[in-house]
Amino acid sequence: MALKTRITQLLGIEHPIVQGGMMWVGRAELASAVSNAGGLGILTALTQPTPDDLRREIDRCRSMTDKPFGVNLTILPSVNPPPYAEYRKAIIESGVRIVETAGSGPREHVEDFKSHGITVLHKCTAVRHALSAERMGVDVISIDGFECAGHPGEDDIPGLVLIPAAADQVKIPMLASGGIGDGRGLAAALALGAEGVNMGTRFCATREAPIHDNIKRFLVENDERATNLIFRQFRNTGRVAKNSISDEVVTIAQVPGAQFQDVQPLVSGARGRTALETGDTEAGLVWAGQVQGLIRDIPSCAELLTRMVSEAESIIATRLGAMLAEPVA
Repeated sequence: MALKTRITQLLGIEHPIVQGGMMWVGRAELASAVSNAGGLGILTALTQPTPDDLRREIDRCRSMTDKPFGVNLTILPSVNPPPYAEYRKAIIESGVRIVETAGSGPREHVEDFKSHGITVLHKCTAVRHALSAERMGVDVISIDGFECAGHPGEDDIPGLVLIPAAADQVKIPMLASGGIGDGRGLAAALALGAEGVNMGTRFCATREAPIHDNIKRFLVENDERATNLIFRQFRNTGRVAKNSISDEVVTIAQVPGAQFQDVQPLVSGARGRTALETGDTEAGLVWAGQVQGLIRDIPSCAELLTRMVSEAESIIATRLGAMLAEPVA
């Protein structure tokens, strides 16, 4: 048996499972492993210091897989904005066929990608944003529930409500994102109206994820309560793993009149990268979702996808089917 949906058909993949773009993590090692396992791996454009470095990383990923993979381009508020247009040009000129966009003001990028025949997945956290992206011409919506790592938006709507609410209105294929880490989550997402799932934190705890083993064990040892919401006061909410740094950020931001500059030294991307690369869980922010509470091991990507799909198929075909009572004669 196989799970065939509009997502698998559109993206040319075996399993309806996408690895979301993740800063410092979305490199060729992970993206190629996910794609080789039958899902869709995603490189993170801004992990690469320059557009030319991104071109080289795309070539490196192609040397590691002959399966489809994509590139993430996230547009977020920044003290020193990166040259988004140049990264976009690198993606297009490298012949990438699938792009994941996220963040604010994506129209310019979406229109350029679409004009070059690229399939665009857009990640958003609200039904109204999903509908706006659909009108913009994206091909797939990735709807991100409040449980997710990264930026869950400001509406605080969890996936159990957000996914079907979006499915009621969005006509194009939809991925469910946030709080999904096993076959139960995949089956639930399909039942709620999505046609696949997007996972980030779960893929960090795989053997191929290019981060320190201490961080992977940290995710396994954490439970579903071990996250902090940061930047709430600045209307740019982020969900990260609970550690001394994120605790301090929350404490500082609660002081009346606090400004982003008060926490900026603690939340720099360089510090987060140091944590991921050295394994020092207290060196900086570690972005992670509530799905930590469902992560029990560190498998290969192939083992994870095979297990997830097998479990989802069993739930759909056997467990749920057995609950259908025979009609009374």
